[in-house]
Amino acid sequence: MIYNKKIGKRMYEMCLSGRMPDVQDLLQKEDTIKIKRCLYALQRNGLPPVTTHNVIDDWNDPVLNAIRRCNLFNTVHDRVKIVFHPEFLSSTNPLFGLDYEEFVRGCHLGVFPSYYEPWGYTPAECTVMGIPSITTNLSGFGCFMQEHIADPMSYGIYIVDRRFISLESSVQQLAQYMFDFARLSRRQRIIQRNRTERLSDLLDWRNLGIYYRQARIKALTTVYPELASEFAEGGVGRFSYPRPISEPPSPSSSRHTTPAASVHGSDEEDEVDDEKELEELRQTSGR
Repeated sequence: MIYNKKIGKRMYEMCLSGRMPDVQDLLQKEDTIKIKRCLYALQRNGLPPVTTHNVIDDWNDPVLNAIRRCNLFNTVHDRVKIVFHPEFLSSTNPLFGLDYEEFVRGCHLGVFPSYYEPWGYTPAECTVMGIPSITTNLSGFGCFMQEHIADPMSYGIYIVDRRFISLESSVQQLAQYMFDFARLSRRQRIIQRNRTERLSDLLDWRNLGIYYRQARIKALTTVYPELASEFAEGGVGRFSYPRPISEPPSPSSSRHTTPAASVHGSDEEDEVDDEKELEELRQTSGR
């Protein structure tokens, strides 16, 4: 951060004087020496840790044991790097310094392949913030989305089948969903994030509260049948989100077969709006 300010100030002063900034002018000899010292200090003989904390009785920790079993030790050749942070996020965190909402908004995809979840608030929180997520049909959230959305995948809700297929098939399906998402271009990711955020009304408490009240009434009338006459038989409305007109969001077979590289700072959701999306679709249809 100090070098950013110093170099930025030098560049600003050179531009004000009408000169083109030169590398030797921006990075002085003493700065080069300090940077080399920092680089040497960062070098290590061993591998970088996979966790940010010293975990008590780490040999019995299920997450760390799963990382060891998969041989994910953050080596140079590992294409997947692990950062296990066993603590709640907050703005006072000395490592991240982010609230949970800010951290989620900075993610590309939330992966929650639960074997069982009565509801599942984490994928719902991702959806409200416009972040695509992976869930399962053994979670309440996944079943709810399957029931009320014509094509959940088009809205960034990837539902892994953990009910009707084998475990290995579920793992392969999860891996395929993650690989397909990694192949999306920057434009496709932005469009999908916009679609995902449109589902926030579906998850509003004014809508979900209906189901909670209905469950409470059923519980009361089961335990106290004499109260059945006091509660009117009210039906719960059904939401139905159609397939987006710009479907499909997945890349065609002519696109990259490896994950497309991201541009730094390229995932700003507000860069694409509905009008631009529709205009692009009209141009594509006219070809």
